[in-house]
Amino acid sequence: MTALHVVDWLVILGYFVIVFGIAWWAYLKEKQSQTTTEYFLAGRNLGWWVIGAAVFSSNIGSEHLVGLAGSGATDGVAMAHYELHAWCLLVLAWVMVPFYMRSKVFTMPEFLERRFSPVNRTVLSIISMVAYVLTKLAVGIFAGGVVFAVMIPDVTFMGLDSFWIGSILVIVLTGIYTIMGGMRAVAYTSAIQTVILVVGSACVMYFGLKALGHFPTPEMIAQMKLYPELAARPDFVKGWEALRGWAGSEMFNLWKPMVPDGVAATWAPVREPTRMAWYFNSNYPWIGMLFCAPIIGLWYWCTDQYIVQRVLGAQNEQVARRGSICSAALKLLPVFIFIIPGMIAFALAKSGQSAALQQNFFDENGQIIRDNAQQAFPMLVTQILPVGVRGVVVAGLLAALMSSLAGAFNASAALFTIDFYSKLRPLASQKHVVWVGRVATTIMVLIGLLWIPVIRGGKGLYDYLQGIQSYLAPPIFVVFFLGIFSKRLNAKGCLWALIVGFALGLFRLAVDTPVKLIKDFSYAEGSFFWIMNNIYFQYYSLIIFLVCIGVMVLVSHLTQEPAYSKIDGLTYETLTDEDRRMSRTSWNMWDVIASGAVVAAILAAYLYFRG
Repeated sequence: MTALHVVDWLVILGYFVIVFGIAWWAYLKEKQSQTTTEYFLAGRNLGWWVIGAAVFSSNIGSEHLVGLAGSGATDGVAMAHYELHAWCLLVLAWVMVPFYMRSKVFTMPEFLERRFSPVNRTVLSIISMVAYVLTKLAVGIFAGGVVFAVMIPDVTFMGLDSFWIGSILVIVLTGIYTIMGGMRAVAYTSAIQTVILVVGSACVMYFGLKALGHFPTPEMIAQMKLYPELAARPDFVKGWEALRGWAGSEMFNLWKPMVPDGVAATWAPVREPTRMAWYFNSNYPWIGMLFCAPIIGLWYWCTDQYIVQRVLGAQNEQVARRGSICSAALKLLPVFIFIIPGMIAFALAKSGQSAALQQNFFDENGQIIRDNAQQAFPMLVTQILPVGVRGVVVAGLLAALMSSLAGAFNASAALFTIDFYSKLRPLASQKHVVWVGRVATTIMVLIGLLWIPVIRGGKGLYDYLQGIQSYLAPPIFVVFFLGIFSKRLNAKGCLWALIVGFALGLFRLAVDTPVKLIKDFSYAEGSFFWIMNNIYFQYYSLIIFLVCIGVMVLVSHLTQEPAYSKIDGLTYETLTDEDRRMSRTSWNMWDVIASGAVVAAILAAYLYFRG
């Protein structure tokens, strides 16, 4: 494995100088005011391009560099569905932003309080903080460990291997600049990190395809003999065709079958429980991607504090909308800068061109080792990149890890301080509240560290992340979207939808955790818990979604109507003429054209990746 050159280390050092320079500037800026608005929302003074870059950079974090590339190596473009959910950001821009900016809230639970009741705010805050521990914090820490384990595998300290050293270092360094500068530091460092991340990842794809172009498939060789002029094409162009050859059409197919090939179409759960597991546990089936994945996407992009907090930092509705559209355009990139490099790593290993990748990815029977595939992106960096460029990409890796964690830290602090502590201590000074938020961040990090062993037991980082989100997202999606589209739904309906949905999600987590955490543990085949554990996570998410809709609608209509005067401007049915006029004046033709271009690009990607 190629070690980092001194030039690479200088590039990485330069990255840290820039990041901590921005953090120090943000700290001095925040120190002048010491207000919660300044610390958590950057004084509501962010430009649209900063918002767009901050949303993208915060999203494109560890789970993409490690997990999404690993998914590309094992399952091809299957997970691209989640990345092509850039259209969800357009829903945020055109549907949700007017309500959020009109209400001037700090957090998503605070918006739920204004629409429904304080109790719903508290419940959502608890669910959100649990979700951050299980997903964003723990996954970010874990991915940092994976990157360090590949880049510097032989480092040990006080009994800790490079994985744990890397995890702790990423936490400490990110925590320092987040605590120093708050949201302003998070937003502006994210803008810089976006540039580094995109350039670095694009280099990995380019050099990876160029390497594959030197090792064409037999079909390409035969074609070049028939058409000699094809041999004169650039290596990275030939590399794309080689990638399709080595990966196969199935890895280039977004739409997976409900039942894997070779499995009979009969279902006999009592007589043949193992066969039932195949039906319930298919690999990213099209029906799950079509109906469940959008639920996760709309929850994440339109109602999650982690993402929406950047949009709340906008000056007005126009800036917030344009920032969301900008991030939607950037969101189309991960398919090519993360999934494709993962597939390239698979192709280099399968073709035998890279002995290190082949040895790491495949067992003695030629079967891919899913756990090792999580190292696809960092291993590709060490194998194919020239000196200097490798440093840029490693800086990009660190940028992604740190930006996603920084966003999670700041969102967690905002939830705790605004939705809990400020309620308990309403007379506390804003300076004191900011200090409490910094302490809360530290505690959340420690809890996240304790959850890492569970993630290490899963079949893949991105699989783990999507599974957890699928269990926790449906009730939140239901109460937000149904809440703004129907004024009749009330606080009791919202509360019971959250409670029932959250309970169903935690039940599934409790069933799954022993299987992942305890070696050789399994439920009795055909038993109730075995069936629950083997229901494909997307199908289970759909069950939660439908149950939550039923509960919210039924309870609301069995109880008293809400006081409509108290929810003016918070649902489409209670908008005033002035509200509509203000929203209409906040956008023009160019906003529509930009949104249309994003939709056209998404459709083009779906048409291309058909196998």
